[in-house]
Amino acid sequence: MTSAPTGPTPPSAPAPGGLSAWLERMHRHRWFRWGADLAIVAAVVLGAGAWQSRGHLASGTAPEVTLPALDGAPVSLASLRGKPVMVAFWAPWCGVCKADSGSVSLARRLAGDRAAVVSIAAAYDDVAQVRGYVAERGVDYPVLLGDDALVRAFHVEAFPTLYFLDAQGRVKGSTTGYTTTAGMLLRLLL
Repeated sequence: MTSAPTGPTPPSAPAPGGLSAWLERMHRHRWFRWGADLAIVAAVVLGAGAWQSRGHLASGTAPEVTLPALDGAPVSLASLRGKPVMVAFWAPWCGVCKADSGSVSLARRLAGDRAAVVSIAAAYDDVAQVRGYVAERGVDYPVLLGDDALVRAFHVEAFPTLYFLDAQGRVKGSTTGYTTTAGMLLRLLL
């Protein structure tokens, strides 16, 4: 006499009882419920990201700009060609930018010589406000000074906004809002 196996039935194609019976059996498996929840969260996050960046520059060459660094030296985005570049737009009064600053710093250190990371301060009252932010946050990445015309040229509508450029200076992606270090590195290096 053979005994029937015990425990949950392994997943299989819909059997007698149709799709609803199969879904009901699958719902009993913890990994199925977690997978479904994870898929919903991923869809919401990806959808929100796509909606937030809908007005950003599309694929193509980023605007040619030369901006002053905090020390006054001019820096052009064209001078960074030859490796991928992450351009982080931020404002000193932006709370999310403050939270994102550590991720930008860590992404720069982890990317090393494989990529360049620069930031552009925008929507500030004076350079002293930018310097205060840099000192307060311990910013260790290059900070360039932008203006309203630059913000419009890059279609930045909220802070922080990140643009990811390929080695030829073409836009390969963008995002707005808080981004994890892993998210920055994936977009920057892949």
